[in-house]
Amino acid sequence: MNLSDIQHIAVIGAGVMGRGIALVAARSGYSTLLFDINTEMLDTSRQYAESFFSKSVTRGKMTEEEKAQAISRIQYISDPAKVIADVIIEAVPERLDLKHKVLAPIEAQNGPKTIIASNTSTIPITKIAAGLTRPAQVVGMHFFNPAPIMKLVEVISGEMTDPKVAQLIYDLAVEMGKKAVSAKDEPGFIVNRVARQFYVESLKVLEEQVADHETIDRLMRNHGFRMGPFQLMDLIGIETNHEVTKSMYEAFFFDEKFRPSRIQQKKVDAGQFGRKTGKGFYEYPQS
Repeated sequence: MNLSDIQHIAVIGAGVMGRGIALVAARSGYSTLLFDINTEMLDTSRQYAESFFSKSVTRGKMTEEEKAQAISRIQYISDPAKVIADVIIEAVPERLDLKHKVLAPIEAQNGPKTIIASNTSTIPITKIAAGLTRPAQVVGMHFFNPAPIMKLVEVISGEMTDPKVAQLIYDLAVEMGKKAVSAKDEPGFIVNRVARQFYVESLKVLEEQVADHETIDRLMRNHGFRMGPFQLMDLIGIETNHEVTKSMYEAFFFDEKFRPSRIQQKKVDAGQFGRKTGKGFYEYPQS
């Protein structure tokens, strides 16, 4: 398969990342399927696309005609049997068993050339590929939130990934207007391994009552970060961030520097995930 052969892209999972990736694909000219069994999530994604593209028109980033074309390229589906595409991008929660459960039947109904790209933040691509029948066609394609805005995409090759597949996904990311980087299949890849201490140490400072979260955020912004760690966790989703930390902690054989935070766990237990729920470390009025 060549880059020109990629016409149809399917995104599995209509959460924050999935819906954002679907927008990127549609904006780049690809016929896009966004699949989720939760129809409410699909409705939210449809509203998000309309809002995002409308703001893009207002800011002069695209014309009304381009907006209409991009919106028309996205099909929202809840039937897994319809997930047929040249490239399938998986964006379901960070659980290996769930990824295998979702991907196995979808892989089976697609052709041998279909590429399965996982948006996983930390789960080894080799482990994901090991649960499927065509591991050479499995690769990592890790976007960053918000996917339509953030430029970086990590392309991760597992032990069995065909180098041609990895290169094709690298080229696809570039075609989508992203800055692609190749990463080895190591825990956290590049960004999450480096950034984990940004979150973990900030949470430790909060646990030890050295400072409150507002002060920590303000200090980090004053040192050049656009957002503080607690603001960023609220944006990403506290539950997502916590799952990534737990995965990293396990992958590094429970190295203390990756220890998950009890404070973060309490937020997850209370359903306070951040912006998406209206409350995290900060409160967000829901319109």
